[in-house]
Amino acid sequence: MADPSTRLGAEPLRQIPGAVGPLETILDRPSGDPRAAVVFAHPLPTEGGTMHTKVVYQAAKALARIGCVVLRFNFRGVGLSAGAWDRGRGELDDFRAALDFMAAEHPGLELWAGGFSFGSYIATTVGADDERVCALIAIAPPVDRYEFASVKLSHKPKFIIHGERDEHISLRIVRHFYAQLREPKELVEIDRADHLFEGQAAEVGDALVELLEDFSCRTLSS
Repeated sequence: MADPSTRLGAEPLRQIPGAVGPLETILDRPSGDPRAAVVFAHPLPTEGGTMHTKVVYQAAKALARIGCVVLRFNFRGVGLSAGAWDRGRGELDDFRAALDFMAAEHPGLELWAGGFSFGSYIATTVGADDERVCALIAIAPPVDRYEFASVKLSHKPKFIIHGERDEHISLRIVRHFYAQLREPKELVEIDRADHLFEGQAAEVGDALVELLEDFSCRTLSS
């Protein structure tokens, strides 16, 4: 059955160069000229995470609605992407390759890094250390499983969305993590939501629109 991601403004599946071979991607475009370019990463491949995961899909669509061109991609070994699971090490390189592609395709645009669950660790870690990236987006960040050291030291704008009833990463732990982050930062808590935001994935998209519709890295730096 055709994937719904190939409709609603998304380009058909394509491949881009990766560290160990091609990466399978989908590009979601806004209706007008883009104002920012976003690379968005999916959850743990070992738990079934792909670029088609509901929250990833809803996040990409929401960002496209507010004027962003969004690259979703499958990590190595997922779908048609080359390679095999590398316990997070090689996946950092996959994200770097996706950033390189978007930076080359959209020079002059703000570059944002985002992800869901495991993907949020990958995206924000790479994004915090890459001077081309000016904003970090983390949905359900697994702050009890990964260090997020670069993120804690970063002065880049950080946007976090978390479910009130996340059964894997408690909201209490995320609040503690958030308190350690440097400004600027924002945290949105979605009522009653579990880790996968079952039945509430669209609310994640709505939260991203509310957080980022009027946001610009240039405004902060001026």
